[in-house]
Order: sequence, then C-alpha cells, then structure tokens
Amino acid sequence: MTTSSLPLPRISRARGKYAVFALIAMMLAYVGVHNESYLIHRQDPFWEHIQPFKWYLFAHGVAGACALLLAPLQFSDRLRRKYVQLHHRVGYIYVLGTAIAAPFGFYIQYFHERMGSPRSFSFAAATQATSWILTTSIAMIMILQGKTEAHRRWMTRSFAVCLVFLEVRAVEGITGWDTLSVSVDETVVWACNVFTLLAADMVLQVQELVRSGPQRKAARSMGSSAGAIRPAIHESGTSATSLQP
Repeated sequence: MTTSSLPLPRISRARGKYAVFALIAMMLAYVGVHNESYLIHRQDPFWEHIQPFKWYLFAHGVAGACALLLAPLQFSDRLRRKYVQLHHRVGYIYVLGTAIAAPFGFYIQYFHERMGSPRSFSFAAATQATSWILTTSIAMIMILQGKTEAHRRWMTRSFAVCLVFLEVRAVEGITGWDTLSVSVDETVVWACNVFTLLAADMVLQVQELVRSGPQRKAARSMGSSAGAIRPAIHESGTSATSLQP
C-alpha cells in the first residue's frame, strides 16, 4: 500500500463538486437572463401579472435566493473545518430561507389557481414545498443529534429539491417548452421533482464509492501481504525444525 494514492479520491471528489457547482452557476445565469430579467425592467408586462401577489412573491424570492446562493457554502469542507461558526450561521439562514420560501411558493401557485391555473399544478407545488421542508427538517434533526454523515446526506437531498426552481426554468427555456401550454409546465415540474431526488442519491452513491476506494485497496493490499507472509513463516518454521537433531 502506498500513501501517495490516498489523496487522489479527495481530488476527484473536489473536481466532481466543482463541476456540479459550475453547472448550477450556468443554470443560475441562464435563468437570471431568460426568466428574471423583468426585475430590472420596470415596464415589463410581467409586473402587472404579479401585482396581486407581489409581496408574497417578494418574500418567496428573497428567502429562496438566500437558500439557493448560500447552500453551496455548506458543502465546502475547508469552510466547514476553518470557520465552524460561519458554517452554522449559514446553515440556520438556509433553514429559515426554506421555511419561508417553500410555503410562500405553494401559496403563490394556489393564487394562480384562482386565476385559472389547474389544481393539479397546485398539488405539484405542494409536493415540492413538502419535499423541501421535510428534507431540510431531517437534515437539521440529524445534525442536532450529532449524526454528521446523515446530516450531509439529507442536506444534499434538500439542496437538490431547492434546485428544482432552476431546473424547471432551464429545461423549459432551452427546449422552448415555456411557450407551450400550462400542462407542459406542470409535466416538467413533476419530472424535475422526481428526477432531482434520484440525482441526489446518485451523487451520494458516487461519493461513497470514491470515498471507500482507498479502504478497499488497502484491505486487498493487506490481504495479499498477509498471504505472502504466511508461507514464509511456514517455511522458516520447517527449516528450523529440520535443523534440530
């Protein structure tokens, strides 16, 4: 076994993490330009559309933005080791952001139902809000119980649900489906809700395989070394016995 091989999984894991966050940054930039540009254009007709629920949307948007932008900091091993208090405070802000953004997001969709949106779309929003609150709550409970690894897993799932906001808008914008019917929007929302938790568990499984790689190699190396030592001991014992009168 060589110690030089041990840091490689950490490097591979870091590169994978950077690739994921680079993809998230690209989605964020795309959605900001394609879907949220009305924020800097006061004459955009979308302002008239959101007028009846603008303050609910404001609370949802600010809280959701805090959760979305701060969550990547929670996955930084360096930040977690060097700035423990900052890690805890950012975590509390994320939990608070989830507690505000999730129910307000559902209420906004329920408000759309009064404006003609199908009730099934409200169920989709309720499912997403419930999944986000539930995964975040479990992550919070796990860390309060000192179960760090379980906390990390549930935070990964929570952030995956948070990313549905970006995924839906990126998929519809790139494909052009955002110009189609409401039923298409609803289908994409349901698909992203299902896929995002599956993707989160796939990421967790890959991380586990990468992390356990050195242990498996070390175990095989130790097993082969022990197998080589046993015949040598047996031979030396036999030789010593043959020398006795």
